[in-house]
Amino acid sequence: MTKQEDNLFNPDILTELATAKMPFGKYKDWPLYKLPEAYLVWFHNKGFPPGKLGMQLATLYEMKLNGLEYLLKPLIKK
Repeated sequence: MTKQEDNLFNPDILTELATAKMPFGKYKDWPLYKLPEAYLVWFHNKGFPPGKLGMQLATLYEMKLNGLEYLLKPLIKK
C-alpha cells in the first residue's frame, strides 16, 4: 500500500474526528462532530482551511451530507 493509499483508508481518521476540537472562530473548542451542518456547508462554499483541519472538516461535511454520522457514535467518549 502506498503512502497516499494509507491516508485514504486510515481508520484513525474517525477516531480523530470523534475527539478533535475546533481551534478558532464562533465554535472554538467545540468537538468537530458537533459543528452545525450549516457551518460545514459555509466552509464547503468558501473553502476549507488548509492542512489536517481542512481534511477533517471536509470529511465531516461529506459524512453529514451522506448520513454517516452514526460511524462516529461508538468512538465518542462522553
